[in-house]
Amino acid sequence: MKFDNFFSGKKVLITGHTGFKGSWLTIWLLEMGAKVIGYSLDPYKNGVFDKANLKEKIVDIRADIRDFSKLENVFVEHKPDIVIHMAAQAITRHSYDEPRETFETNIMGSVNILECIRMHPVKSAVIITSDKCYKNKEIKNGYIESDEMSDKDPYSCSKGCTELIVGSYRNSFGIKIPSARAGNVIGGGDWGMDRLVPDIVRSLKNNEEIAIRNPDSVRPWQFVLEPLSGYLLLAKMQYNGKSVSEGWNFGPEHDSMVSVKELARMIIKEWRYGKIKYYHDASKKKEAGLLYLNCGKSKKNLGWKPSVDIAKTVSWIVEWYKNYEKKDAYALCVKQIKEYEKSGTGKD
Repeated sequence: MKFDNFFSGKKVLITGHTGFKGSWLTIWLLEMGAKVIGYSLDPYKNGVFDKANLKEKIVDIRADIRDFSKLENVFVEHKPDIVIHMAAQAITRHSYDEPRETFETNIMGSVNILECIRMHPVKSAVIITSDKCYKNKEIKNGYIESDEMSDKDPYSCSKGCTELIVGSYRNSFGIKIPSARAGNVIGGGDWGMDRLVPDIVRSLKNNEEIAIRNPDSVRPWQFVLEPLSGYLLLAKMQYNGKSVSEGWNFGPEHDSMVSVKELARMIIKEWRYGKIKYYHDASKKKEAGLLYLNCGKSKKNLGWKPSVDIAKTVSWIVEWYKNYEKKDAYALCVKQIKEYEKSGTGKD
């Protein structure tokens, strides 16, 4: 997807900019001429933010999303045109260990952003949640935006609550804010703990067997730029006065829905070596067996659609992890962004 010159010169505040998705979004916006203001905790070592030296290219603010006074000061001082809220505790299994942190970060952090937008209006804002916001019933047709929210685990519940809170701000204060729900986002530069692709890459780099705990679980895997294109499209349409103030799904086509073991095997084949071992997860940190987003609404009403299949996604993932230490990581990301823009997804 190309956005022409829309983002050029606009001040875009990204919360969670040091994270995996946030870093890719930062680079894409910089390449489009935006002035990026980032608000986040410290990044993972050797992640996209670190290796691409993004600290020197943007307004880089390190602070906790739960700190309302610091967050509000960013709105007062920098006066962003567009806000994309991505900061979160994003690991389902970690939410079992730290439920309070998860609820405080994901719920109250989002409330803080919404309060800042209410008190210091911006032209456009997008709140990012997750496909986990839906109450998982293992349905094959996929979840639509009006489906029931989840109370299954602290992470899922926190995302479902966030969606309800965004709706409350729309209804109570007339604030026009779309929310976006993406699938399992994968790509180069993710070093998150307890996430499949980073776990696979760490094992490959250490010449260790890849330990897989839920081999038959099926996920909506999607290359990182796919949902980001949806977020940017919502931001642009909202800025231009289009009616998009509701929830939106951004997920892959059905043929990219593969099992955990299938994805691991594809990465091993592209990497050209590696072995898998399976183990039984005896913990009570349960995860869904099947997750699928129905993106018909986004396709019909936004003109958005995914354009990268799972094979191309795996190819880009392996390219990044094999080259980030010996090549310019920023240039590597830009290369993949340019290739993605040529894929023709969505509409301008």
